[in-house]
Amino acid sequence: MSRMSPRKSGSVFNELRLEGKFCDAVIQVQDVEFPIHRIILCDCSSYFQALFERWMTTGKKVFNIPGPSPDIMQLIIEFAYTGSVNVTEDNVHDLVLVANMLNVMDLIQACSEFLCERICQENCIGIWQLTKVCSSTEMQYKAYRYITYHFEEVFLCEEFLELSLQELNEILGRDDLNVRTESIVYEAILRWIAHIPEERKEHISVLLFKVRLAPTTLKGVVINVLNNQGVWKNSECKQIGQDALQTILLRDTKIRTSGPCNPCTRPRLPNAIMLVSGGSSDSGGIEAYDPRSDVWVKLSKELKHHLTVHGTAFLDGYFYCIGGFDGVQHLSSVNKLDMSTHTWHEVAPMHNCRSYVSVTVLNGLIYALGGFDGHSHFSSAECYKPETNQWTRIASMHEQRCKSNCTTLHGKIYICGGYNWFDCLQSAECYNPETNQWTMIAPMISRRSGLGVVAFQDQIYAVGGFNGEENHSAESYDPWTDSWQEVCPMLSPRTDFGLEVIEDRIIAVGGFTGFYNINEAEAYCSATDSWTQCPGMTFSRSGLSSCVVYGIPNMIDYTLCRFHTCDCPNKSSNSYNELCRMW
Repeated sequence: MSRMSPRKSGSVFNELRLEGKFCDAVIQVQDVEFPIHRIILCDCSSYFQALFERWMTTGKKVFNIPGPSPDIMQLIIEFAYTGSVNVTEDNVHDLVLVANMLNVMDLIQACSEFLCERICQENCIGIWQLTKVCSSTEMQYKAYRYITYHFEEVFLCEEFLELSLQELNEILGRDDLNVRTESIVYEAILRWIAHIPEERKEHISVLLFKVRLAPTTLKGVVINVLNNQGVWKNSECKQIGQDALQTILLRDTKIRTSGPCNPCTRPRLPNAIMLVSGGSSDSGGIEAYDPRSDVWVKLSKELKHHLTVHGTAFLDGYFYCIGGFDGVQHLSSVNKLDMSTHTWHEVAPMHNCRSYVSVTVLNGLIYALGGFDGHSHFSSAECYKPETNQWTRIASMHEQRCKSNCTTLHGKIYICGGYNWFDCLQSAECYNPETNQWTMIAPMISRRSGLGVVAFQDQIYAVGGFNGEENHSAESYDPWTDSWQEVCPMLSPRTDFGLEVIEDRIIAVGGFTGFYNINEAEAYCSATDSWTQCPGMTFSRSGLSSCVVYGIPNMIDYTLCRFHTCDCPNKSSNSYNELCRMW
């Protein structure tokens, strides 16, 4: 005969409790008494187990619990009997504190899940502070990650002003603090001090030291520092400002190389990086562009196979390589790299072999559009659902397209240009996943195959490509007016290159100029409508594929080492990863 645990038979015991039957103890909170069965509370809490054992031989039946309110204790007892509780925004704070005091671990978990689902810029600091007295690793991680990821919004909220000096110092010192410029960190410091100026102004030098004086972001910060009288009157701050000014004036190779090793000058970790892979080059490997350090990093992890004219995508922590050409055959195969474990896994192949394929991600699905199988150019398209590991055919495009490119904007897919056996295409079309229909949109100003296409600031940008010769022109499409307009051309003509949006810039990299493959990169700024030269890749390549990887917890594995070369552990080692993620 199987025996039912007290928790599983809780409904029976709860009825007995409510009727006052067979209760063997009373929990007293303030002037309110709760008759209970000891075995039920012992089952959910080691606190009560120890309490009852201590007084077992004395016959004590009334136990006073100081601290909690009667309402909260009522919820605790109901949870002990039923395994459920009505957690609300009004009671969750007191509930989790009392659950922690009484060591009701399942209730702590329930409150943690409730809070994690509701983390926002207004409450993330309070939730993080709560985890310092209430043990919940998951809640602590999620709240702290939210603070660092959304810092530009968080520091404008009221909770930010209530941080202690130690807490603020800890946050500002994080390598993974996600800020576009260090002037935001400086502004946050001044706002925190201004909340209680007489008490906090003495901490300015300690906090100012947390502003990263990286040469790429330094000038604006130093101007602010030098112009702020409150800062300038502090001798330590004055020295920091002078050192920063000297750093600007000494932008030589030595400073740039050693900078990341210095906690004060090294750039912070980016939230997003650009990955390029494969292509026609001496190396079919993977390189990452670290936008905060403004350098390319060659990754030790290689592609599973040498690929060119393939597609790539990033989704839910995985980097996908889709189709392409391996030098012998056009492929339908798909492999994904787990960015956390650095391991490759093969997933379901596409229905068709597709090289020169256009790939994008929308609503948790990966789309593969058009392409070439060695015999035919495709108008067909399909999408991959990771949860089922299956590819599903969707409506075909109006035109056959290989060497086209695509992107997503406002819940729709836009594909532009390409080649169809006879012509470089000028046409473009839009896919609505809700209706499974393609719609032709206004044609581009120029014909383009091997072009780059990205969505940026509510516009679709079509850049470069081939129209009889390699092209450096660019244009943007407004979905509201269904019209294209020319924008500033690139510095170099290129086709079969990588184009992505990162850190509010469009980055073009690699490709074929008509004479040779290049490693050069350039960035487009919409505010000035201009392109500027950027550091190039390690290898020249065309037929590469690019995508943006964002939000992974181990971003440090794919960026410039932030430590002295002599002190830098192996990037693949656990000690290195733990050191970099420590908090």
